[in-house]
Amino acid sequence: MEPAPSAAENAKLRHVEKDVLIPQIMRDRAKELCSDKVQVCGFFFPPAFTKCCQETGVLMVVKCRQENTALKDCLVGYYSDPSFYEECKAEYLKQREEYRATGIKKKRQKYTPNV
Repeated sequence: MEPAPSAAENAKLRHVEKDVLIPQIMRDRAKELCSDKVQVCGFFFPPAFTKCCQETGVLMVVKCRQENTALKDCLVGYYSDPSFYEECKAEYLKQREEYRATGIKKKRQKYTPNV
């Protein structure tokens, strides 16, 4: 049997982990943090954006620009925050370590903001 990987080896990330898996965690958490838990068609959006979309229907692309911009600004703020990336990276490394130890993949959980 192979020896268990050291702590330094455990902290190394593969290309797919850096470019796909950690950003996926970031997107999921940012959506949760930017929303007030209001759902439209399975997606989380701030209430102002949801209300605008429901009221305007097909014209939402044109009429809800201000609300959409606010949503984008919130998401981009999280995506570009290095400390948020490190937080999500630490979470991913914890999940990976648990998987390697148990062999059981953990289901994704809903994130709640630390308020």
